[in-house]
Amino acid sequence: MKWCSHMAKTSPRQDAEPRIVRLSDLEPGQQGDFFALLVKKDPGKTRDGKPFYRAAFRDANRTATAMIWADGGWFEDCEQHWQPGQYFKIRARYFENQYGAGIELEKLRPVEEADQKAGFDPGEFHAHSRFDPIAMHAELIAIAECEIADPQVRLLTVTLLRDHADVLIRMAAAVHHHHAFQGGFVEHVLSVTRTAVYLADKYVEYYPALNLSKSLAVAGAILHDIGKVHELAHSPERSEYTPVGRLIGHIVIGRDMVRAAAAAIPDFDAETLLRLEHLILAHQGVPEWGSPIPPSTPEALLVHYADDIDAKFHMMAMALTAPVTAGNEAFTARDNPLQRRLFRGLPQ
Repeated sequence: MKWCSHMAKTSPRQDAEPRIVRLSDLEPGQQGDFFALLVKKDPGKTRDGKPFYRAAFRDANRTATAMIWADGGWFEDCEQHWQPGQYFKIRARYFENQYGAGIELEKLRPVEEADQKAGFDPGEFHAHSRFDPIAMHAELIAIAECEIADPQVRLLTVTLLRDHADVLIRMAAAVHHHHAFQGGFVEHVLSVTRTAVYLADKYVEYYPALNLSKSLAVAGAILHDIGKVHELAHSPERSEYTPVGRLIGHIVIGRDMVRAAAAAIPDFDAETLLRLEHLILAHQGVPEWGSPIPPSTPEALLVHYADDIDAKFHMMAMALTAPVTAGNEAFTARDNPLQRRLFRGLPQ
């Protein structure tokens, strides 16, 4: 298939096929040919009522937005033919501004089989955990077996981990914001669980009169997001909300999964189940984040903050390690999940 171009004619030197680069390697103002995955195209309208699309393209390390205006030449093709999950070969100029990373399209066509000879590899377009998800899942089981003293809670936790292993080792922790990549779920949950083990040991010693249950704290850390196995549909390209995810949500789904697992264990202690259900329901902390009730037990408070700091720290790490925008070296842009400018340090 030929390149599709809506630009004015260029000189032979400009129209020559440049070497393939990565979108994430382009510097602001630089033009290049690269392969990219279309992850979404969101429709909108200008103040004058003219339609447009906001098309997001990415490789494994960068997402950049192309604005597709009604009078810009790409609109009809975008509206009728471009589909999220489709790969394209693109020639574009990369830029950065207060709204984030963007590209100005010059040429574009769907990827062809022959592009593999030029270096196209679909496996390069899907962000994934830095760590081995199978090993992380195995460590979660090992922690559950070692740190959860209550035999009923231990059996429930390990059963849910084993029953959903195939999904857990490949799924993302979220659609956006934090750990939104393959293996992100086990990376996040393992990190939360390690923190919960430390905090439980600390506060059991600090406040013995509270009778804080380390078994419940560790089980709650491992299972706090277990409902996401049904809330999200997972694929290498992206995660999306399922109908049950949108209509019910992972908090209630997770509570139901814990209830069902407990029902399969003879004589499961009623108060222990109540406290474990509360851990799931309260882990987001406040109603605007999805929890119907705030943390009201020591274990629930512990899990909430272990979960919150891991998510927030990942958001900060991603913002601070993102490519530096020209002229904005000391602080990041505001377009990050924390919605604030983060200090990188004074320019050297």
